[in-house]
Amino acid sequence: MTQIPDSASAPAPLHWKLVVDCASPQAQADFWAAALHYEVEDNNALIERLLELGALPREATVEFHARLTFRDLVAVRHPEDPFSPDTGTGLGRRLLFQRVPEEKTVKNRLHLDLHAPEGQREAEVERLKTLGASVLREVKEPSGQWVVMADPEGNEFCVQ
Repeated sequence: MTQIPDSASAPAPLHWKLVVDCASPQAQADFWAAALHYEVEDNNALIERLLELGALPREATVEFHARLTFRDLVAVRHPEDPFSPDTGTGLGRRLLFQRVPEEKTVKNRLHLDLHAPEGQREAEVERLKTLGASVLREVKEPSGQWVVMADPEGNEFCVQ
């Protein structure tokens, strides 16, 4: 039987981020920042320091929104969450988009559920479609209703 530690001796919760494999981190970051009303992380100061120290090759970077970003990694974060002013890295809710060579081939085993305001699901679905998402199917079950959508790279998510 697992023993639950009391709060005085419990370790601090772990910091986490959700990593999404993709073909174009910058495009995915733009889509999801707009979809979630999040901010694209600004790692420009960190990247400039790493370039200056010779710890990062220039070809590992690209210009994105008039700032340097990592070629293969871009994150978005909740605008109210803390972030490191030295690196621009979020310290709260964030999604990291990571370039991978292979295309998506099967259904996601993990996905996001977006909760539209009461009575606004249809409007939210339409807004997401204008950002590049597509509707895969509408679900109506005794437990509820939602719309299964795909982001511009085909990753599934639901709008409740």
